[in-house]
Amino acid sequence: MKNRKNLGCLIKGTKERGAWAELYFMVLAMSQGLKVSSPYGGLGPYDVGVENGTGPILRVQVKCTLYQCSEGCYCMSINVKDGSKGRRGYAPGTVDFFAIYIIPTDDWYILPYAVVGNRDANVYFRPGCKVQKYGEYREAWHLLLEASKGRGEGSLEIRACCEEAETAEEENASDAQSARSQSTVRSMFRGVFQGQGSRK
Repeated sequence: MKNRKNLGCLIKGTKERGAWAELYFMVLAMSQGLKVSSPYGGLGPYDVGVENGTGPILRVQVKCTLYQCSEGCYCMSINVKDGSKGRRGYAPGTVDFFAIYIIPTDDWYILPYAVVGNRDANVYFRPGCKVQKYGEYREAWHLLLEASKGRGEGSLEIRACCEEAETAEEENASDAQSARSQSTVRSMFRGVFQGQGSRK
């Protein structure tokens, strides 16, 4: 695999690029230990379902962009086509998260629905800047992990006592393994659009 050239850099169509970004998102979500699914035929109001196996299924709308509207600033339109009416925002209850991929910089932004809401929005990202409006959502995979656990209101939690609780060292080792796994995945996908940063 290391010696095989990634032909993804030849992806020019927006639909094909979008499908590629969805696959990339799914691989990264799985590297976090999450389970993923996709609405059959791509006919759902969201692109990917994400869960941990016991909590709710989170509905994620994946979007990607190559468009640099100014130096270091990338623009993403978050909306859906509404027939002859043009475009509109995503209705409440149809999406839980937006996963925005900035292709030239290989940055993911995990935005909860509430950040955008149901408006037809143009959202701007500055991956290289220390201070940016959506900086807290850059690589915020932990938001998906936390939300996939659910609120647990009214549920009964039962823990087996025959095994010792996971130690801090074991938790750190698990986190390190997750980071290594995601690093490997990123290196596979990173070269896909090299040389296309200037293309629109």
